[in-house]
Amino acid sequence: MPLVTLSDVLQPALKEGHAVAGLVTLGWEDMRAYVAAAEAENVPVILQAGPSCREHTPLPILGKMFRHLAEGSSVPVVAHLDHGYTADECREALESGFTSLMFDGSRLPLQQNIDETAAIAEMAHSAGVSCEGEIGFVGYAEGAASQGTDPDEAAQFARETGADAMAISVGNVHLQENKDGGLDEPRIRAIEALTDTPLVIHGGSGVPMAQRQHLARTSQICKYNIGTELRMAFGTALRAAVNSDPSRFDRVQILKDTHAPLVAATRTVLQGFKGEDQC
Repeated sequence: MPLVTLSDVLQPALKEGHAVAGLVTLGWEDMRAYVAAAEAENVPVILQAGPSCREHTPLPILGKMFRHLAEGSSVPVVAHLDHGYTADECREALESGFTSLMFDGSRLPLQQNIDETAAIAEMAHSAGVSCEGEIGFVGYAEGAASQGTDPDEAAQFARETGADAMAISVGNVHLQENKDGGLDEPRIRAIEALTDTPLVIHGGSGVPMAQRQHLARTSQICKYNIGTELRMAFGTALRAAVNSDPSRFDRVQILKDTHAPLVAATRTVLQGFKGEDQC
């Protein structure tokens, strides 16, 4: 199945009451496991290339990897640039075959964020792909503090940028390793009352599973970004593979042992975003 756009998977999710996982990739091993898990659960998946992934592997290579996996997949796959900070970076992703561009202007003044996101959205739409923007600032565990999304600003952002999806800050935090937190549902409902744009939660690993499922089925949150919990699952599997045989040095053989555990962990994540009609 060829790559699809972000709108291709989020609009049905919005109408049918489920969410789609945006899975943060770091390399071939997790990409292929994510697609295998999505096929096993018969759901679409968004493969995301974030800043740390791009530091390790150039965008043109990532585009080819995503496209190869999509063409052999039985479910829809989106190739998504996560946290693109410049127009040049977004343009390179577009030229590399990505079907979704996330421009992160969340640290910019409101009007500048709107203007720059609108320009990226226009570039994306002209090429037949999708654009995600961010309003408010989603902070980092052990790092920069969040700035919650103002509902009126969210409505203005959605209206003036033409973005296909809008990441919001409603209690979510990047790189959170536990699920002790939770999302601010009254703020989510206030945003929903002012816009019908599909909403995105970055830092989804820190959201309790029950709340993920509840909001996937009852709100406009159509995409959850999941990175930390699956990186932890991969790290645990890799550590076990290395320690199982200290004399083994062939990394291909070692990495093969991470596949089944990561597929299993990913399937659990994907199950939490299904609508009632998908279960």
